Amino acid sequence: MEKNLRQHPSNCLKVVLFGPESTGKSTLARQLAEHYNTVFVPEYSRIYAEEQLLHNKLLTENDVLPIAEGQMRLENYFTPKANILLICDTDLLETKVYSEAYYGGVCDPDLEKYAIENIYDLYFLTYIDIPWEADALRDKPHERETMFLAFEKALKTYNKPYVLLKGNMEERLTSAIDQIDELIKNKT
Repeated sequence: MEKNLRQHPSNCLKVVLFGPESTGKSTLARQLAEHYNTVFVPEYSRIYAEEQLLHNKLLTENDVLPIAEGQMRLENYFTPKANILLICDTDLLETKVYSEAYYGGVCDPDLEKYAIENIYDLYFLTYIDIPWEADALRDKPHERETMFLAFEKALKTYNKPYVLLKGNMEERLTSAIDQIDELIKNKT
């Protein structure tokens, strides 16, 4: 199972959209991929949860590892398809935060290990200053601040490089592009 949580080696820059539900991560991932003419890694937990919902099943603690493995499968699939930049609409650290939030502070040790060990060049922590939008999977509209603080704490605890994205979607996109341009400039 450990091999299913490990990143494949790559020379491309990797950035992660990271934060609570309904903070614009997926929209921003698509916009950034389009701007940089590259690919983005979709959020596997949404794909998985939608499939469970079709069968009237609720997610349980037993679904966390399959979600984590699916996320890494997608990332490892898209990495060689990226140009110099890969945009990730989540990572294992986000899965770890959600596991702890939903299942009493519990996280599988293998998931935790790779959530910490997998390497990304920059995280974009999305703030809760845009309106929450309901859908069939989102369920924490009144816990946005608590969730935001949990995501921020994870980045700080594991010393992950991050930038806080605030403002409307246009402001977030502009800020993210500025940060990525700097990363690319420093790499070349």
